Amino acid sequence: MEFFCYHRDRHGSMALRGRLREAHWSYMDRYAAEMIARGPTFADDGDTPTGSVHILDLPDSAAARAFAFDEPNYQAGVYRDVLLRRWRNMLGRTMWDFPGGRTGCNRYLVLGLGAGQADLAVPAEQDELIAYGPLLSDDGATWLGTAALVRAPDPHAARAVLTVDRYADIEVHNWAFGGRPA
Repeated sequence: MEFFCYHRDRHGSMALRGRLREAHWSYMDRYAAEMIARGPTFADDGDTPTGSVHILDLPDSAAARAFAFDEPNYQAGVYRDVLLRRWRNMLGRTMWDFPGGRTGCNRYLVLGLGAGQADLAVPAEQDELIAYGPLLSDDGATWLGTAALVRAPDPHAARAVLTVDRYADIEVHNWAFGGRPA
């Protein structure tokens, strides 16, 4: 089962995040084989972390909850909340398989929160999609929105990957490829 997890930082938690860096990396290393995509989100300044995205293939919902809530930054209070949803990998690949690589242009997390009519179609233009899939209810039966990682020249272009009238709200966050620094 695939899951989308977005930990949003609590205001003023950057110093605590820094102190927990190695604990976070050690924890994430345990899930390397299950990762579909991962990486931090940033404020408009491009430097201040605002959250952490992880898309994983795990055995079940209990394993996903354990991943999300046992994470050292969560346990210590770095994060203010967690969005954890079933997800479906509509591209059938990991971020490491993205043909555009890790460099060039800006990257964004685009979250479309559902308004009713499901938006399950993958955009025709897939060249800039790093990861794309529906956010689903715990049983996987109900569409709740869409999560996408995209390469785009600006936030407006990133937002355009979703059909605006299908969502109650669309969030666009600066995002970067994640993984333990070399």
